[in-house]
Amino acid sequence: MSKKIYVGNLSFEATEDQVRELFAPHGTVESVALINDRDTGRFRGFGFVEMGDASAADAIKALDGKEVDGRELRVNEARPQENRSFGGGDRGGRGNFGGGNRRDSGNRSGGGNRRW
Repeated sequence: MSKKIYVGNLSFEATEDQVRELFAPHGTVESVALINDRDTGRFRGFGFVEMGDASAADAIKALDGKEVDGRELRVNEARPQENRSFGGGDRGGRGNFGGGNRRDSGNRSGGGNRRW
């Protein structure tokens, strides 16, 4: 079974090959994914490495806090990604409508979730 590892505070010039080389002494690296900004395409300074369970634990222990390129790495087990959908859930969004959920608003011009 493999584990996903979060690697933060990487140099903005870091490459996938460099990150792979950093983790390789601790076990087989299954994948490396460096995260780029959606708008600019620039590397954001963090990424994810996938390794076997035992290898991941060793890598986290050895590399968390290690200085690389003048930066102290943050290395830990990755947490599951939170659901980032908009307009629903417990965020208080208004869905696809302009108004709230008031039933007696008296405003029939398109607000609310009222059925006609």
